[in-house]
Amino acid sequence: MLDKRKFYINGQWIDPSTPNDLEVINPSIDESFAVISLGDTKDTNAAVEAAKKAFIPWSKTSKEEKIVLLKRLHEIYESKWDDMSKAISMEMGAPIDLASEQQTFTGSNHIKTFIKTLEKFEFEKNYDEKSDNYISYEPIGVCGLITPWNWPINQITLKVLPALAAGCTMILKPSELAPLSGMLFAEMIHEAGFPPGVFNLVNGDGVGVGSQLSGHPDVDMVSFTGSTRAGRLISKNSADTIKRVCLELGGKGANIVFADADEKAVSRGVSRVFNNSGQSCNAPTRMLVEKSIYESAVKEARDQANNTNVDIASKKGNHIGPVVSKVQYDKIQNLIQSGIDEGATLVAGGPHRPEGLDKGYFVKP
Repeated sequence: MLDKRKFYINGQWIDPSTPNDLEVINPSIDESFAVISLGDTKDTNAAVEAAKKAFIPWSKTSKEEKIVLLKRLHEIYESKWDDMSKAISMEMGAPIDLASEQQTFTGSNHIKTFIKTLEKFEFEKNYDEKSDNYISYEPIGVCGLITPWNWPINQITLKVLPALAAGCTMILKPSELAPLSGMLFAEMIHEAGFPPGVFNLVNGDGVGVGSQLSGHPDVDMVSFTGSTRAGRLISKNSADTIKRVCLELGGKGANIVFADADEKAVSRGVSRVFNNSGQSCNAPTRMLVEKSIYESAVKEARDQANNTNVDIASKKGNHIGPVVSKVQYDKIQNLIQSGIDEGATLVAGGPHRPEGLDKGYFVKP
């Protein structure tokens, strides 16, 4: 069992003020493999205080100095590619090839993209050639960053990198379901040499650390990716302190297929649904097809589902893994059964686990 109870605050890994253990579950085998601690108000306050103290000097750091640190971070990230892929695969169930080629890849790509953007970015520029007025871009301040479990390092780098580049300091609260990729990223930040307090990490749940960050008077902005329900609560909790709030919430995407569409439109659409075990914010959730091609579309969708393999996340190959948790598994099983009970025609998959997978949170395609 990996002991991951510490938090990264003010450039150091420190013990939680009050132990509050939570086991991290490997969804492929339904067994815990690590233990973290959920932070409380004292931990959150310590992280915010460190970020607030570090803000003025970091905000005055030159663009050139920041680029050196970010490039060093990217080099370290590349050197720990396999470690990141394994952490993501174990914590949220992405098959190891997908974890490496898609999940870990996005983190690397985002770091490179923000370095290139920062190199070209002008923090001060004239409003126009004929005016003495100019535009000055200034960092917001201390940011609370709350990230989800489905694409963990993708979302972490999408929030942390632009904040660092802009001159902000931050507290990251990764999902308690998938915390290890965030903790590994914190180790990379430390190794790269970012000043103490610029980046801090406190594990916790939404009710605890999430609410503490969104309601904290010294947090100037909250960026959250997750459910609409939680986003609504964060907006309300942030209102009293008039902080900036940036929300990316649950989507509901449809495929619309007409009779003259690409012949692979249906199978391609179904394949995109299944990618990452359906746990992507941009995954199509339903398919609307022209009546004249309905029967053929159903057959293509069924064939695509039946040709989709399911297996454990640690196994290499082109297959889908489990969903992230028992909560998600039970929700999906209930939705499948509800559809059947309401009279829908089941053409592929169905309730329970796929044959040969007797444990873990696996769903039939």
